[in-house]
Amino acid sequence: MTTSDLPHAAFAPSVSVSGLGLRLRDWTDEDLPAMAALFDEPQVDRWTPLRSPFTLETARAYLARAREGRAAGLRLQLAVTEDGGAPLGEVLLFRASPDERDAELGYAIGAAHRRRGLATRAVRLMTGYAYDTLATDRVLLRIAPDNEASAAVARSAGFRLTDDEPVVRDRGDGTVSLLTWRHDRGSE
Repeated sequence: MTTSDLPHAAFAPSVSVSGLGLRLRDWTDEDLPAMAALFDEPQVDRWTPLRSPFTLETARAYLARAREGRAAGLRLQLAVTEDGGAPLGEVLLFRASPDERDAELGYAIGAAHRRRGLATRAVRLMTGYAYDTLATDRVLLRIAPDNEASAAVARSAGFRLTDDEPVVRDRGDGTVSLLTWRHDRGSE
């Protein structure tokens, strides 16, 4: 089976990934207030493409785009939970096309839930999902050079900094230059 045969299985309408004391699950409409509270925060604004204010309306539009991306086989955005209940953050997997052999991950953990290893565990789980379900060749993180917390997550999750040229991305309020971190299967 090729990855082009997998988008609907890998990006099914309902996805749940469990392990390492976490359950990554689909965002629901009932989660919108929690999503707005988690993402309307200075560090999320600083290090991710999510701008503040991140309101309930912003959350509603964000979830709609996430569902469209999933239907197209391009994005998988899951709430990070410990037990399937209240969201503590998000981990997302995305790729340029449904046939793309590389996957990129992103994540955001709410301020009240940081320094508990949630991001590292969520990245590890989603990395395994990318290899096992999508049959990706490699998994990437793109991190701003001065984002020490995310660099620590990358190292803890088995990623290594590459010497690739920085990737420049639009943030909506300007551009950001990001360094590439790469995970190779079995490099935990």
